[in-house]
Amino acid sequence: MTSADLLLHPVRLRVVRAFLGDRALTTSALREELADVPPTTLYRHVAKLVDAGVLAVVAERRVRGAVERTYVLRVSAADIGLDEFAAMSADEHRQAFMAYVAGLLGEFDRYLARDGFDVVRDEVGYGLAGMWLDDAEAAELRRELTRVLQPRLANPPAPGRTRRVLATVVLPGEKVVDSGGEGGSIAG
Repeated sequence: MTSADLLLHPVRLRVVRAFLGDRALTTSALREELADVPPTTLYRHVAKLVDAGVLAVVAERRVRGAVERTYVLRVSAADIGLDEFAAMSADEHRQAFMAYVAGLLGEFDRYLARDGFDVVRDEVGYGLAGMWLDDAEAAELRRELTRVLQPRLANPPAPGRTRRVLATVVLPGEKVVDSGGEGGSIAG
């Protein structure tokens, strides 16, 4: 099974997202967060992620005669490699993007289902921004975002901290085509 096949299944994608932010979770805690997923289905997908090395067992304890395991995400294993990403077909990218959007919608629905949600207090935001960048400027933007985000991705859970999910999508739009005269026209 390829990394994309493993990670882009809707339930496994939700499991991986639950662990983002350096979280350690038991299957019981995971069941509470993903209450709409039947327990046997959840356990099956957790087992697949463990077998693939995406989740690692960091602790075990006996609970009423059963063994309760605590898992963490191995971030490096929860990634689709650039070569595999580049080799995906248009339909595979479409399916992967739909899984991404479905996961994002699920996160947002769970947020809205909370008692007393407050988008201003909670600093929720979403939007689209268009900007004109050449390839070098786009690469510079990616490097700058990485430089800003990297230290924050390393923050451990702590009192006063709230786990936040940042989702990004970068898509090319129209290009300016030189018409040979002053200004340019937009090719669609």
